[in-house]
Amino acid sequence: MAKTPCTKETYDKLVERYTFLKKIERPRVVDEMEEARKQGDLSENAEYHAAKEMLAHIDLEIPKLEDQISNAIIVEFDANSDTVRFGATVTAKNLATKKEVVYQLVSPEGVDPMNGKISFKSPMGSAFMGKKKGDIVEVVTPKGKNRFEIVDFK
Repeated sequence: MAKTPCTKETYDKLVERYTFLKKIERPRVVDEMEEARKQGDLSENAEYHAAKEMLAHIDLEIPKLEDQISNAIIVEFDANSDTVRFGATVTAKNLATKKEVVYQLVSPEGVDPMNGKISFKSPMGSAFMGKKKGDIVEVVTPKGKNRFEIVDFK
């Protein structure tokens, strides 16, 4: 499988989540199942069924995290780059509204739109990739076409 670029912050969050699930949450849920099992009839034991469902969810998430972590390659933005690359924080002006937006281009696992982190693979992120300060990019979104001028990136 190909390596996936990610920021150090995203990598650390993946490792933190993996460690939490593997060392804390999964053992806790297994203990809950054991306690519920001791109560007798499992067919009507809501605690047992809830714990079993939670364990199934955890057991699906752990291998996904293992794959993401093993295939991650930490990439830092090169401050000397003359084009927008992965990890860059891009300031762009919407040419229709004249409003400026600021986005950091991150891996899909690091997306946090409320904090300005968008995937470098998203329509907006991929439109910015490889562009220079002053370039005009056109982005097709669900709301239609938007044109942005790249004001700056770092």
